[in-house]
This record gives sequence, C-alpha cells and structure tokens, in this order.
Amino acid sequence: MPTIHTMPERCAEKLRGRDRRSQNLSTKLTREEEMLIEAAASASGKTPSEWARDVVLREAKSPSDSVSTETLLTEIVGLQLFLTNVLSPIACGEQMSPDQYQELMRHVKANKHEAAREVIAQHVAEKRGQSHD
Repeated sequence: MPTIHTMPERCAEKLRGRDRRSQNLSTKLTREEEMLIEAAASASGKTPSEWARDVVLREAKSPSDSVSTETLLTEIVGLQLFLTNVLSPIACGEQMSPDQYQELMRHVKANKHEAAREVIAQHVAEKRGQSHD
C-alpha cells in the first residue's frame, strides 16, 4: 500500500514568524494622491500597500510629542543662517556688537522658517530634475 505524505498544517496564527495579518484599513484618495503614494512606494522598493502599512505603523508608534523632520530642518537651517552671518564678519577681522548680535538673532528667528521652505523646495526641484533625466 502506498504511503501518502501530507504537508504539515501551518499554524493559523503565525506566518513567516509573524502574526497573520487579517485586519484591513482603507481610505479614499484622489488620483494625484494615489500617484504620489505609488511613486513613494516605488522609490522605496515596496508595493503601495507595504509602504502605506510601514508609514501608518511608524506614525502610530511614534510619540505624539516627537519633533517632526520639518521642525528639525528648520532649526538646522536657522543654525546655518546664524553661523553664516556670524562667521563671515569674524573671518574678515570685524567684531560684532551686542546690539548687532541681538539683531542677528531676531533676523534668524524671523527668517528660518522661510529659508527652510526654500531648502525643501530646492531639494524637491532637484529630485524632480533627476527623475526626468
């Protein structure tokens, strides 16, 4: 009598070392939003579903009081503005008065957000230019 070999049943609870995914989360998108997500997913080598899952879970796991990337970039650009405006006169042998220093600080605080937006816009334009080459 022939022996029949059966495949062992897979545990319904685990798949590839993780819990089986059985819950859905959906949303409606405009065509432009869909294209944006598809491009981001493709750039990271993932399907839109995998990419969206990763983004949603990363955001869900991050503390609500965490600092955004945009905030960090704004502060970095502020430091760049400050250093550029302080080091340039010093490199030329000039000194800065306390009033000049305070004015510089006011200038940096007032302009760092716009300067950061310009840096982001420049980066996006460069990225678009590279993708069209």
